Amino acid sequence: MTDTQLRAGLIGLGAMGRNHARVLHALEGVELVAVADPVAAASSLPSGVRLVETVEQLIELGLDYAVVACPTVHHEPIGLALADAGVHALIEKPLAHTAEASTRLADAFEAKGLVGAVGHIERFNPAIASLRERLSAGELGEILQVVTRRQGPFPGRIADVGVVKDLATHDIDLTGFVTGQRYTSVSARTVSRSGRPHEDMVSAVGVLENGVIANHSVNWLSPFKERTTVVTGDRGCFIADTLTADLTFYANGIEANEWEALSNFRGVSEGDMIRYAIRKREPLLVEHEQFRDAILGKSNDIVDLRMGAATVAVSESILHSAATGETVSLAPSA
Repeated sequence: MTDTQLRAGLIGLGAMGRNHARVLHALEGVELVAVADPVAAASSLPSGVRLVETVEQLIELGLDYAVVACPTVHHEPIGLALADAGVHALIEKPLAHTAEASTRLADAFEAKGLVGAVGHIERFNPAIASLRERLSAGELGEILQVVTRRQGPFPGRIADVGVVKDLATHDIDLTGFVTGQRYTSVSARTVSRSGRPHEDMVSAVGVLENGVIANHSVNWLSPFKERTTVVTGDRGCFIADTLTADLTFYANGIEANEWEALSNFRGVSEGDMIRYAIRKREPLLVEHEQFRDAILGKSNDIVDLRMGAATVAVSESILHSAATGETVSLAPSA
C-alpha cells in the first residue's frame, strides 16, 4: 500500500509500450499522466491519459518518473533529458545502444541523485526469482554450468539492434543475477540470415568468476518459442521455463545401481524430480512495483543502471568475439 500518488509518463507506445501503459494505468499509488509518441493514436491510450509528441512536452506536465520504451537508439538522449529535468526513469533493455552510452546514462542519474533502472523483466519471472533463492540457499551445491536457450520467430518490431542486444541481454543479466557472478570472458559466433544488417542467431560461451561455464543459444530463426534456463550443480539440475514460469529440480540419484552396464559409469545417475509450486504474478507488474517502491525509498530489487551498463558491455564483447573469432576477456568492472 502507498499513500503517495506518483505522476508517471511513458515514452513509446509500441508493443512493449502498450504493456507498460496497461500496467501503469492500474498501478496502485501511480497516475499515468501522459504518453509521448509522435505517431501513436490517442484512441490507443487508456482512458484519461494524454498524448503528446515529444519528451519535452511530457516533462513540462510535471512528472515524478518516466518509463522509456522507445527504440534503443533513442534511449541515451531521452534518458539524459529526463535526468537533466530531475525525473526518475525506468528504461527498457538494453539500456543503450553502446556500452559508452550506457555508462553516460548511469553517470547522469547518479550525479542527480535519481533512481534509474533497466527493464530486465526476466529477473521478476517467478521461476527465475525462485531459482535465485534456491541457488543462494545452496540447494544445488557448487554451480557448474548455466545453459540458456531463447529462440523463436523474427519479431518485426525490432529494427535497430540484433538478437544479441535485444534477446541475449536477457540471458546475460539473468545468469549474473542467479549466480551472483560476473563474466570474465566470452567467445561467440553469429549468423545473419534475414537480410538485415544485424545478427539473427548467436551461440556464446562465457566463463564466470568462479569458473562457472555459461552457454547461450539465442535466435530469431526458429518456428517455435523457447525460453529455458538450465543450471547444473553437484547436487543436480534446475530447469526454469520462463514461458510457463515453472521451475523443476532433477536430483542426482542416491540409490545403488544394480545394472552392471550402468554401474560402471562414474558420473551421476537419475534421481527424484520435483516441480515446485510457485506463486505466479505478472513479471511486468512486479517490475513496476519494485521501481515505484525504489522512488519512495522503500526496500526494492530493481536492476540499476550500472547493472544494465555491465550487461551491454558483455553483449558488445560477444559481438566483438563473433566478428574477430577471438575469446574476449572482460575487465572486472564489466
